[in-house]
Amino acid sequence: MLSIGIVGLPNVGKSTLFKLLTDLNITIANYPFATIDPNVGVVPVPDERLQQLSNLTGSKKIIPAVVEFYDIAGLVKGASAGEGLGNQFLTHIRETNAIVEVLRCFPSGDIIHVEQGVDPIRDMDIINTELILKDLETVDKRIGKLESEARADKKKQVDLDIVKNLRTVLDEGKMVNSMDEKVLAEPAVKEMTLLTAKKMIYLLNGAPEYVSEELKAKIKESGADYVIYDLHDTLDVNDLITKAYEILGLISYFTTGEEETRAWTIRKGAKAPEAAGEIHSDFEKKFIRAEVIATDKLLEAGGWKEAKQKGWIRTEGKEYIVIDGDVMVILHS
Repeated sequence: MLSIGIVGLPNVGKSTLFKLLTDLNITIANYPFATIDPNVGVVPVPDERLQQLSNLTGSKKIIPAVVEFYDIAGLVKGASAGEGLGNQFLTHIRETNAIVEVLRCFPSGDIIHVEQGVDPIRDMDIINTELILKDLETVDKRIGKLESEARADKKKQVDLDIVKNLRTVLDEGKMVNSMDEKVLAEPAVKEMTLLTAKKMIYLLNGAPEYVSEELKAKIKESGADYVIYDLHDTLDVNDLITKAYEILGLISYFTTGEEETRAWTIRKGAKAPEAAGEIHSDFEKKFIRAEVIATDKLLEAGGWKEAKQKGWIRTEGKEYIVIDGDVMVILHS
């Protein structure tokens, strides 16, 4: 499941965003909004292909891909050292895949800003500094442990060098996610679940005329992406989720039949056995082959049997790279 932590200073629109997301009446699938605890919501991913496939195969139910949103308490300066709610927010976003950072761009005398004035660039620096400081704490602890381990195990020296390199980047006030993907994939980096290693989407809360070119440039320079929303208007959740899928390199494939039509979320570039593993881990280990057809071709054919008669169903092996929108039947031992 894709999980996203929503962070920002107090009174910038985080809770408004969370409420808009979780109050959505999405009719594409019968998947109710679920509250796991007061600050966690599960939202179905809108995808019209699910309904089309369900209509084709007469499915009894539709199971969409879902996104888990964590509404994190507002950060303040010094949060990494325990100010405000302090470290409580950090435990919630350690395991999320990505962070949506809400920046207030709209002016309003009615809503007090914790920093006594609207300045999204300043706010961005405050939040990111707190994330960096917390990561420095994590990295320093890891360095201390690795220095001890490296004396007895020379292989640990490689990990120590990698983590020390991370510390240099953080010391310069940079986010770990600005580093090379190969570095981020290192086990020594991944096991620390660093906050600044996560992909970031900035949600700029306000009408487009309130969003400065300077802010846009600063975000782009950081390697992140942004969406502009006035949270007082209706939110199109699809835009936000599409952007999240894009920056995280995720796609959907489908299974469909009389019992259910279901979307499965996988990473872009995943091979067929890995995709099968999303259904059940045994399917990846015991994968034999997959029968595959693109959603639009299946719809055009009018059914699985008809597609087979036309020769449109392909048999793919272990090296097949799954494409967004593939409909698959997994064959396993």
